[in-house]
Amino acid sequence: MFSPTRDQVRGFFIDTWRKHQQHERLTPLETIAAGIVIEHPEYHALLDSPTARSREFRPEDGKINPFLHLSLHLAIEEQISIDQPPGIRAAFDALCQRRGERHGAMHDTLECLGETLYEAQRDQASPDGQAYLIRIQQRAGLLTGATL
Repeated sequence: MFSPTRDQVRGFFIDTWRKHQQHERLTPLETIAAGIVIEHPEYHALLDSPTARSREFRPEDGKINPFLHLSLHLAIEEQISIDQPPGIRAAFDALCQRRGERHGAMHDTLECLGETLYEAQRDQASPDGQAYLIRIQQRAGLLTGATL
């Protein structure tokens, strides 16, 4: 399993953004990442900043970690592309239809993933893919009354 360091993740997004801006050839993964960054103009200045790699984004300071946010977007894009957990693609498509736009549906899914990861950390367990899928299905209006 690939487990990049903080610096590798940050470098990936910073380098991808630079390559995109300079119209350099991107790998397929970089193309997806560049698309995600394009959808987040609030992060463009950060990614252009020479201090981006070393900046701290502590929850107690009320700051969202943009690199974590972008990474979760990328993870969800991969999950949808391979339909893992099984059914996520259909649930996400239904959520897009319900929301009327993809980016909002992606943020809803990101919240579901965040809840699932939080529970796994809290319980010192593996993330529950079924609970994650149920959360997305609930937001898409595919399930009513289902509990986790």
